[in-house]
Amino acid sequence: MREADITDIISFIGSGPHINPSLLSADFANLGRDIRYLEEAGARILHLDIMDGHFVPNLSFGVPVVSAIRRSTRLLLDVHLMLQEPQKYLAVFRRAGADFLSIHIEVAPDPRGLFDEIRKLGAVPGLVSNPPTPVEAILPYINDCELILTMGVMPGFGGQTFDSSVLEKIRRIRRVANENAIISIDGGIGESTISAAAAAGANLFVTGTALFGKPDIKKQFQKLKQLIVNEDEK
Repeated sequence: MREADITDIISFIGSGPHINPSLLSADFANLGRDIRYLEEAGARILHLDIMDGHFVPNLSFGVPVVSAIRRSTRLLLDVHLMLQEPQKYLAVFRRAGADFLSIHIEVAPDPRGLFDEIRKLGAVPGLVSNPPTPVEAILPYINDCELILTMGVMPGFGGQTFDSSVLEKIRRIRRVANENAIISIDGGIGESTISAAAAAGANLFVTGTALFGKPDIKKQFQKLKQLIVNEDEK
């Protein structure tokens, strides 16, 4: 297990906005190469979706892949637990190298105890909500964690169309959240949606097919980053 560098994490939290590449869309036959491209492009974090086939109707990768990714990079690993019982897997994914561990409000209606467990393990807690989940379900807890992730699509599959109704949820979160909160958006984020998400208040942008689906990953990373920088400067 890599010890989380708290200095790096604090620096990251205060230095947004950031592109958060979702490795579920990477070329798994050349995963090390794609990670190297992202490092060269300036990425500071990688997003890893963990699916159990129960909470979401799909399976992804598990602990061995997370461990292999950890061995191949020093970038922060943002592990998104799309699991019915995330409490059973916090320690194992932390040992595999997770720096951030995010859980869904839909399976943890009062997540504070899990946040405490994540911090005891040496990782940073995050809270996730699906598009239909009202923002009122998460507002009591958003200042108890450092990362608040709003899904722009129903989780489970890449390449879905962005649900623009979640932009108002992000605006509500931004008004209530601490100044240094990481407000993330995941699902349907690409060239046509990333600026609107930034304008709503997001500062961490998970993107998969819109990044890895292009012939030049480094060039596309920079293009997406420029779109949020331009929006941030308005």
